[in-house]
Amino acid sequence: MIQSLLLLNVGGEAHIEGLITDLAFILCLAAITTIIFKLIKQPVVLGYIVAGFLASPHFTYLPSVTTESNIEFWAQIGIIVLLFSLGLEFSFKKLMNAGGSAAITALIIVSGMLATGYVIGRFLGFTNINSLFLGGMLSMSSTTIILKAFDDLGLRQKKFASLVLAVLIVEDLFAVVMMVILSSIAINNTVEGSEMLFSISKLVFFLVMWFLVGVFMLPTLLNRSRRFLNNETLLIVSMGLCLGMAVFSVYCGFSLALGAFVMGSILAGTSFAEEIERVTMPVKDLFGAVFFISVGMMVNPGVIVEYWWPILLLSAVVIVGMILFGSLGMLLTGQNLRVAIESGFSLTQIGEFAFIIATLGQSLGVLSPSIYPIIVAVSVLTTFLTPYFIRLADPFYNFVERHLPTKFHFLIDRYTNRASTESETKVLWMSLIKRYLWRVVVYTVVLIALSLVTLNIVQPWLVGVLGESLGHFATVVLGIAVMLPFLLALSLPASKSVERHRLVEANAHFDLPLHFMTIIRFVIAIGFVIYLLSSVYRLMAGFVFGVAVFVVMMLLFGRSLRKKLRGLETRFLDNLNERDLRRTGRNNNLVSNMHLAFMTVGYDCPFVGERLIDSKLRQVYGVNISSIARGGNVILAPGGRERIFPGDSLGIIGTDEQIQAVLPVIEKKSESNPGNITVDNIKLTNIQLSPTSPLVGKTSQTADLRSRYKALLVNIQRGDEFMQPDGSTRFEARDVLWLVGDPRVLAKLK
Repeated sequence: MIQSLLLLNVGGEAHIEGLITDLAFILCLAAITTIIFKLIKQPVVLGYIVAGFLASPHFTYLPSVTTESNIEFWAQIGIIVLLFSLGLEFSFKKLMNAGGSAAITALIIVSGMLATGYVIGRFLGFTNINSLFLGGMLSMSSTTIILKAFDDLGLRQKKFASLVLAVLIVEDLFAVVMMVILSSIAINNTVEGSEMLFSISKLVFFLVMWFLVGVFMLPTLLNRSRRFLNNETLLIVSMGLCLGMAVFSVYCGFSLALGAFVMGSILAGTSFAEEIERVTMPVKDLFGAVFFISVGMMVNPGVIVEYWWPILLLSAVVIVGMILFGSLGMLLTGQNLRVAIESGFSLTQIGEFAFIIATLGQSLGVLSPSIYPIIVAVSVLTTFLTPYFIRLADPFYNFVERHLPTKFHFLIDRYTNRASTESETKVLWMSLIKRYLWRVVVYTVVLIALSLVTLNIVQPWLVGVLGESLGHFATVVLGIAVMLPFLLALSLPASKSVERHRLVEANAHFDLPLHFMTIIRFVIAIGFVIYLLSSVYRLMAGFVFGVAVFVVMMLLFGRSLRKKLRGLETRFLDNLNERDLRRTGRNNNLVSNMHLAFMTVGYDCPFVGERLIDSKLRQVYGVNISSIARGGNVILAPGGRERIFPGDSLGIIGTDEQIQAVLPVIEKKSESNPGNITVDNIKLTNIQLSPTSPLVGKTSQTADLRSRYKALLVNIQRGDEFMQPDGSTRFEARDVLWLVGDPRVLAKLK
């Protein structure tokens, strides 16, 4: 027995040693490759993939990992953390703000690329299921790569960039839905309409329920625990929620990745979102790197050489297809030709979701082994070309504009003007329909959940305790009592009185669709009552008493429940918008139209380092500072001598207009780094001015070294004399200037 335990202990130690050895080896390789890729200004994701290839058995000049299952384990954690981080950047609030144009564009791109990928897959001889997975992999652009390219090229503030990011937000949701659908198809090995509809309905049901419960509970729990949540505790709580939701998602029949994504998107709406993103960033970077390394380990040079033609073909399909469908989607939603082309040229790559879908296919055992290295090669090639295609967008637009016939120019401009110009009636109708659909979907899902719990859990328990007849009666009474507020909410009109008045003035036939929508709501509400009664008693009893019970309930309890219902909806909306409301202060009414908002001081805020009295925030913007939170300390009613530092959380009191005016100033962050200046480049150096130097004849004040060259003038050596410069000191030829700055930039001053 003791010998067996010793052998087991030795075997366990050997496994752990192999696990640590493999992890150490791949991380050391990744460190080297990422530094190299940083030097050559390429995305570090490519460096991770190269590191994975170098650590794989396919590269024989270096040792390879001892057990690939070890890396697969770390990679699965990487997928969970990566999807959690994407959820933090996603948020349902952003999805609603993205608008219909982003949804339509994303739908055109995803459906177009999915169909194209399937056709190309069949052309290349792949099976139906492999072709479907191929289409899914080709239909998702890489959020990570596009954001990096926009930052490197300084395009984040362009109009097309914001539209592209909105499309990527919707694509993230489509990717999650696609993973569920592809899993269902792979498990059943067939494409059945009823099965697909059931999978999508099940997904929508659980997404809405998780969303509702999460928005109601999490912000409240986190806010009540705020004083206990330092960096360490917040990290543990966040990762616990992430992994807990991932496990619960599997229990409900979905993937680990879906649960992680949903939890991230729920937390993204809380006031802790930025802090959670900051404390989980190292975890994401570590395990995300391991995931991309595992992707690189799947690269087989033999397969790439063998399938070089499909790789080039699929790369061309991604580039041409994304440009075509992306530009078409933008045009159809009312964007002009330039913006449409710039958007299409920005989407010409595949990335993390392609790898995740490929990993999903392999884990389900339905994906051909040759497809993974092919898709990795396509991703590497298209990622490498992304910056060049973004730069190519403007020249291509100029070419199209010159050669496009005048007739087409006229048609495009006319369509764009019509699509982008919305009448007041159309805007009101869209707002009304949107609110109507959200209300119907949300309350229908809640009522379905309550019905299932009542009939499958509560009824058997009550029958066992009270007996059959009394148990059935108690089930109906309790079920209707719990469902009553939500039945009322479903029956309430989705339109506001002001909107109805405007629509009636604009269109005399407004009453007809409004009455039709009202009838649908009442039919759905009555349907739930009938379903509950007919499930407990006979079907005929449900129909006979269902309508009567519903009408009586509305008459007796409708008015008293309406106030409570509005309170629930207000709390839900406050929790949903907590992140924005905390910054703008709209939920902190003080007196009249004054609000309390909380803003984090950015590193480029013009008041950094200044005393409150010198910042003149009250004189210029009309706001008052009520508190300063710095680290774990809070300064209430700070005096004028308190200074403002980056990262401070300022409690600011003002009106809506004042808060909106000061918000971008307080939270100002640099969008670019001129000259790519880093801490390592900053040195104390000296330069001698030649007669042709641009500084000769200027004073230290007019030369403006600080803002133009990011340099600090320390001293001036003139002959054997050292001078302390002031604003009136004039530079002369052969002066030696002692400066702190980047030597590469300062060399221009000689």
